[in-house]
Amino acid sequence: MTDGRALGDMPVEEFEEYGRRALGWAAEYLAHPGRHPVLAQVRPGDVKRALPAEPPRRGESMERILEDFQRTIIPGITHWNHPAFFAYFAITGSAPGILGELLASTLNVNAMLWKTSPAATELEEVTLGWLRRMVGLPEAFMGIIMDTASVASLCAIAAAREAVAEHRFREDGMAGGPRLRMYTSEQAHSSIEKAGIVLGLGRAGVRKIPVDADFRMDVDALRRAVAEDRQAGWRPFCVAATVGTTSTTSVDPVPAIAEVCRAEDLWLHVDGAYAGIAAIVPEFRWALAGCERADSVVINPHKWLFTPIDCSAFYCRRPEVLRAAFSLVPEYLRTAEAEQTAARDFMDYGVQLGRRFRALKLWMVIRYFGVEGLAARLREHIRLGQLLASWIDEDPEFERMAPTPFSTVCFRAHPRSVAAGALDQLNAALLEAVNATGRAYLSHTRLRDQFTLRCAIGNIRTTEDHVRAAWDLLHQEWRRLTDRA
Repeated sequence: MTDGRALGDMPVEEFEEYGRRALGWAAEYLAHPGRHPVLAQVRPGDVKRALPAEPPRRGESMERILEDFQRTIIPGITHWNHPAFFAYFAITGSAPGILGELLASTLNVNAMLWKTSPAATELEEVTLGWLRRMVGLPEAFMGIIMDTASVASLCAIAAAREAVAEHRFREDGMAGGPRLRMYTSEQAHSSIEKAGIVLGLGRAGVRKIPVDADFRMDVDALRRAVAEDRQAGWRPFCVAATVGTTSTTSVDPVPAIAEVCRAEDLWLHVDGAYAGIAAIVPEFRWALAGCERADSVVINPHKWLFTPIDCSAFYCRRPEVLRAAFSLVPEYLRTAEAEQTAARDFMDYGVQLGRRFRALKLWMVIRYFGVEGLAARLREHIRLGQLLASWIDEDPEFERMAPTPFSTVCFRAHPRSVAAGALDQLNAALLEAVNATGRAYLSHTRLRDQFTLRCAIGNIRTTEDHVRAAWDLLHQEWRRLTDRA
């Protein structure tokens, strides 16, 4: 029991002891990543009921705190670091990245200004320069780390709004300005529409463009939409294309979209949060084709580059516009370095003032694995995705629901004995049954209004054995459901 009368931090000797124990637990966890059920086996409210309603009056021992962590918290964790986590987009906290988080937390710096931590700012510039070259973006793009792609896209669309010359949106708000309209595909991430809501466009200001048979934005439909909106009195100002849509990982035809944006004077933002990382692999450099003509691009190292969440790399070809949208410097944040030198204050390029030292973990991941090592791991995930797709194509009781350009596979059970009207119910039950086992975790979407299963392969510890086990589990639960029916 700690003494409530003592002041100061935990004694260093105690920190060392429990630090070793915590690191030992982490090492054991990483050594056996499949030990726990991948999906938390608890009901809503179980964890809250197991915790005291009131905080302790006196400090408690770290021994007891770690015991409660093991006994109460771990059973309520859905293990994103599990090699059989195939839901949403699989993410990985790799060992080098975890060590980077430990060191960043120890330093506990706020990288808002160059002066508040010069190394944090300059390491961020260097590391994002490395990543920019790794994926083939031009040197003209300035890089900055955001927490998530949702915030990066919000900032990009705010910059696009700032670039509209007809009205002073930053100073006067939306009132009295032109009716702005932005465009994105029907398959775009919901964060694009949310950004429109936050920025005052409203959902009416976001026009969703139809997609083709491969779920990519229809460029002819985009052209028609822009023309129709101009005729109706709207002011088109931005297009948000996607490289790796959330449901199917389809890639919008960015080169053709860039042509439309050039002709119509529209800001082009590319949400490459998932598939932009694939461009590290030389034979998948095509994924970011046309993005050199974009005004802004976001890719997420925390999605598919083994960097602990959160870490989103945002690149902008027009940083002066981004800065004009956000820079607001009160007296207490002014520094001689910013006014007299080329030192960059990252607080000027987004919503946040406080900024974590996220670059450290990304820097350590890139250095530890190297460009070739990272590319090899991405290539293996893509191979596993293609392998699963081939198993589905060869099985008469299952069918793929979309192309598989990378490592995410969209499919469903389609036994010939089951009527078409019952397929949604069967696949929803199949997903629930597989996830309930705790041996694998998949997610779903709807494609052409049909319930569709998704298996996203992207964890650094996932092997072919894990993918095969998930496929066997799907068959096992499908047989159980159909036999029962």
